[in-house]
Amino acid sequence: MTSEVDVDELISRLLEVRSSRPGTTVNMKEEEVRYLCVTSRQIFLSQPILLELQAPLKICGDIHGQYTDLLRLFEYGGFPPESNYLFLGDYVDRGKQSLETICLLLAYKIKHPENFFLLRGNHECAAINRIYGFYDEFNKLYIFFFIFVSLTSHCMVSGLSPDLQNMDQIRRIMRPSDIPDTGLLL
Repeated sequence: MTSEVDVDELISRLLEVRSSRPGTTVNMKEEEVRYLCVTSRQIFLSQPILLELQAPLKICGDIHGQYTDLLRLFEYGGFPPESNYLFLGDYVDRGKQSLETICLLLAYKIKHPENFFLLRGNHECAAINRIYGFYDEFNKLYIFFFIFVSLTSHCMVSGLSPDLQNMDQIRRIMRPSDIPDTGLLL
């Protein structure tokens, strides 16, 4: 069972580093990270798998753990809920602050579930995390926290199948699902 976390306070702490030197880490408790994962998962599963979003909407590409870039993006585009956002996946790996990156995104998803949307990229699966660094980064910080919560697929990032005939095929995808090594998700 996860205890309740003050999401506003956590967002404030995650944003405090804006005035610090790049790479400054944010101290987060294991319970806070667990709460973000469990609560955001419930939100993802409650929303349709095929998102039909309306403008205005800021659409943002790969972040790859570049937390300073994510903060700059919000400074430029407006912090939620001032602006609506759609992120296209690949939040973790490669950069040095994957944990802060995914935690801020999940916190905003919890705070603004109808204005803040996250797609699942290929880096939001265990196999890729083990190769590109997030798995190790996470386990160094939370050695006893062995829960892996995948971001749930919400809509297509890329790679439309030639077998896709209509949107109902997407709506019928069962969640959560792992990204297969080969073949189609459908």
